[in-house]
Amino acid sequence: MRSRKLIGAFALLAVGIIFGALLVSGYGLVRPGYADIKLGAAAPPVNLDADATAFSKAFIEVAEKVTPEIVQVAVVSKSTGDDPHSDLFFFPFKDMPQEQRGSGSGIIITEDGYILTNNHVVENASQVTVTLNDKRSFEAKIMGTDPLTDLAVIKVDAKGLPVAYLGNSDDLKVGQWVMAIGNPLALSSTVTAGIVSSLGRGQLGLIKDPYGVENFIQTDAVINPGNSGGALVDLSGSVIGVNSAIAASRTGTYIGYGFAIPINLVKSVAKDLMAHGKVSRGYIGVNIGAVDDGIAKSVGLDRPRGVIVQGIVEGGSASKADVKDGDIILKVDGKEVNAPNELQGYIAGKSAGANVKLTIFRDGKEIERSVTLKARDTNSKNEPVVNKEDESRDKESNSGYLTFDNIGITVKNMSSEDKKDFKVENGVIITDVKQFSKAEDENLQKGLVIVEADKKSIHNVNDLKTAIDRKKGSAVLLKIIVDGKGNSRFVGIEVPN
Repeated sequence: MRSRKLIGAFALLAVGIIFGALLVSGYGLVRPGYADIKLGAAAPPVNLDADATAFSKAFIEVAEKVTPEIVQVAVVSKSTGDDPHSDLFFFPFKDMPQEQRGSGSGIIITEDGYILTNNHVVENASQVTVTLNDKRSFEAKIMGTDPLTDLAVIKVDAKGLPVAYLGNSDDLKVGQWVMAIGNPLALSSTVTAGIVSSLGRGQLGLIKDPYGVENFIQTDAVINPGNSGGALVDLSGSVIGVNSAIAASRTGTYIGYGFAIPINLVKSVAKDLMAHGKVSRGYIGVNIGAVDDGIAKSVGLDRPRGVIVQGIVEGGSASKADVKDGDIILKVDGKEVNAPNELQGYIAGKSAGANVKLTIFRDGKEIERSVTLKARDTNSKNEPVVNKEDESRDKESNSGYLTFDNIGITVKNMSSEDKKDFKVENGVIITDVKQFSKAEDENLQKGLVIVEADKKSIHNVNDLKTAIDRKKGSAVLLKIIVDGKGNSRFVGIEVPN
């Protein structure tokens, strides 16, 4: 009996101990007091040094200072079937209504209400409304547009507005930190950051006009629909570009890169639009192309540089300044140009009547030519001037084919009808291009006409053979007529021994 009482006492004691332990531990059933709650670790894993703190502060200060200078631009535009704001929003029924809505961004450039934006944001607009960062809204008037650079200036009736500082895009370097500020996807005052990914980016096909200027700053700062017309700024808060386009996915959103118009070009265009409502742009009057390794070797350049003059516009500035087909433009006003859009971008900032100095490589020498820019003559045609000496020397032959296995083309002599169709007085027609050949690499195609080799006229297949044989182990420069309108281009092809 006594042993049973002892066992019972121990059992009660054990239960008490277990129950007490549960009470102490809480077992998830007892909540701690609010003041006793401690969340997370006691200290951050990394202590930022002064440099890292200052770097972060730079982004913060730029965002605070520049954001009030960026506005939202809401547009009601006439429906044209093609949505002018297609890079801004998706309109599932855009072909049905007579009017449609779109939205973009803008940059305040004067205290009394002049605002920069993109041409495609306000194109065909019947109503433009600007909303400031402080939520005030104003109706805006379009003061001028320039489709060739995709820029526009609008104005609101306001005073004392915060004004953006426009920097110097010529000082930009690849790898430099930049920030994009705008109103993407209808989300106002959005700031993203990245670096300058490339400079002088062209041949994107964003501006369809052949005289369009594509000389963009490329950045990986996130730019989405609605950012158009907003600012690309450096870490001093200087606007160094106007956001214009994105490399878009099928949904129309950002997939890695955005493009901005350099602010130095923007400034010259904006002044014309504010003063005159349009741009009185000067033109050299040349068609130009890139200089590749083949062209460089064929003309004796030490390396691929400059841009080659593919054709001269009859009656244009270049035709009166001793600029010739086949010239290599190395510099303009002392500034090196190594891509067609670099030359276009520089000249786009010049007005008609301005003088520019071209440094040209011709016949193994560097020469200079002064060109007075003329306004574009929309009625002018780039037609070749017939060389009467070549005409008299031309002995027509309706037969004769020749294959050049070393460069991969077959050519034939031209008939009278061929010459009439291409509006040329001499040349040979390419009848076949070998796959994977040097000729195919240079985009030579069946049906094109070779009129010159190393700046000497080609009248028949034997002339071409003589020219190519002479350049074995080097490269030959060919002038190609690409259509019946006289449009031409130069091609440099290496000729194996």
